[in-house]
Amino acid sequence: QLQLVESGGGLVQPGGSLRLSCAASGFTLDYYAIGWFRQAPGKEREGVSCISSSGGRIKYVDSVKGRFTIFRDNAKNTVSLQMNSLKPEDTAVYYCATLRGGYCTVPTMLPSTSWGQGTQVTVSS
Repeated sequence: QLQLVESGGGLVQPGGSLRLSCAASGFTLDYYAIGWFRQAPGKEREGVSCISSSGGRIKYVDSVKGRFTIFRDNAKNTVSLQMNSLKPEDTAVYYCATLRGGYCTVPTMLPSTSWGQGTQVTVSS
C-alpha cells in the first residue's frame, strides 16, 4: 500500500513561513499527481494545492494563492509546500496524498491513498 509521510509543521507567528514536505515510502512520487489537504479544528478537510505528475499543472485554493507554492524535488522523492505570509486561519493539520484518477483540481480533488498522520501547523502570536 502506498504510504506518504508529512513533515515540517510547527508553531509560527503570523507573517512567518514554513515548508512542509511529503515523502513516499516504497514508491516513486513523480508518477503521481499529489495534493496537499488541511483540516482545521471543527472544519471539514479541504484541498489546498495540487501538482500533476509532470508538474505542468498546479492549482491552489483561492485563500492561499500568492502565499503558498507547491513543488517537486524528484531527486529527494518529495513534494513540498512552501507557505509564506502565514495567517491564523492557516492553522490546521496538513496532509498529502496521491490523487484519485490523477486529477489535480482544487478544491474538489480526492485522495487515492489513506490519510497519514499529517503535520500540525499553528499560526499564532
